[in-house]
Amino acid sequence: MMLAVPSPAADAVPAVLLALAVVLVTAKLVGELAERIHQPAVVGELLAGVLLGPSLFGFLDPAASWLHLFGEIGVVILLFQIGLETDLKRLLGVGGVALTVAVVGVAVPFALGYGVCRMMGLPNLESVVAGAALTATSVGITARVLSDLGRLQDAESQVVLGAAVIDDVIGLVILAVVSRVVGGGTITAGNVALTTGAAFGFVVAAIVVGRLVVPPIFRLLARIGRPESLAPMGLAVGFLVAVLAHAAGSALIVGAFAAGVVFQPTEHAHAIERGVTRLGHFFVPIFFVSVGAAVDVRTLADGRVLAIGGLLIVVAVLGKLVAGFAPVWFRGRKLVVGVGMIPRGEVGLIFAQTGLTAGVLDGGLFASVTAMVLVTTFLAPPALKALLGRSGVQPTSGAGGSAELVTEA
Repeated sequence: MMLAVPSPAADAVPAVLLALAVVLVTAKLVGELAERIHQPAVVGELLAGVLLGPSLFGFLDPAASWLHLFGEIGVVILLFQIGLETDLKRLLGVGGVALTVAVVGVAVPFALGYGVCRMMGLPNLESVVAGAALTATSVGITARVLSDLGRLQDAESQVVLGAAVIDDVIGLVILAVVSRVVGGGTITAGNVALTTGAAFGFVVAAIVVGRLVVPPIFRLLARIGRPESLAPMGLAVGFLVAVLAHAAGSALIVGAFAAGVVFQPTEHAHAIERGVTRLGHFFVPIFFVSVGAAVDVRTLADGRVLAIGGLLIVVAVLGKLVAGFAPVWFRGRKLVVGVGMIPRGEVGLIFAQTGLTAGVLDGGLFASVTAMVLVTTFLAPPALKALLGRSGVQPTSGAGGSAELVTEA
């Protein structure tokens, strides 16, 4: 029986509290179990979602508004944390590499996915939507794994993080274009340019303005207030920038990441990060449980669904691996970069859901795309763990080992 909680119901609060208790306990237990078998905790949290979702126990309705709300807050907090640990100079230092990985990581999976669907006899529009679902990278999943491993400051991790953020912005542009197509709208170069400019322009503007405005305000807050107030005030800024990003046509998580980058060089970054991390222990697992709950493995019983899904999985993985090796001048571990770009997570599900809601994808093709999302989401964390291992650095310290980065002059 699903636990769908309508907001107006008199007993909504007790029902949500019960669901939260079950979600947190299950996520913690399965996460701990995953770590016991030397896998990242995020794998366990995703599995917890599958267990609680419609695939098995049916306790969670993945469409419940409260679950979506808490999950979105969780991923915003996560990306704000990651921004707090990201040195902008290092990120800009891998800018050319990251941009190359992102662009190739969008173009190649789309072309391969479209080609596979056409080869299987699917109509043109369905093939476009399915191919578009292969383009995105779930920055939340990869960032969480890199943070847990204490590897955020590695050169390869900086490339993955920068490429995933660019990828996410490109994905928003593609999603806007796909939404217009499935809605019967017309696509013009001006529309695409406007969407692209708004998405990328906001990130640049937020960082530039934030670096000028935020430090003096927080120096004043530190003088007149208690140290404990810095974390909630910093998070408030993160939420505000996330909302502004959404209003500007970008993504909430992109705005949250940009806000974290603004705080990173300030003397208050550590105090803010310490408080935000505590809050993240509550919200962030809910996000990964919600991603897992959105996957219904029962839809994979059909042979044609499995065939198309299997081909999409192959080209989804291959496309991102090719992207990792695209910047030939980069002397880091290109395989790590490629693997870090593999998970589609909630971003791929958004593409699939858009096609399903518009009537472009039928249940079978939606299940095939869902299978691709499921496998790529679960494949990347243990693969990254195997390639990177765990550094001796605590994942939330903001420090870490680094690898030499060599790019073209």
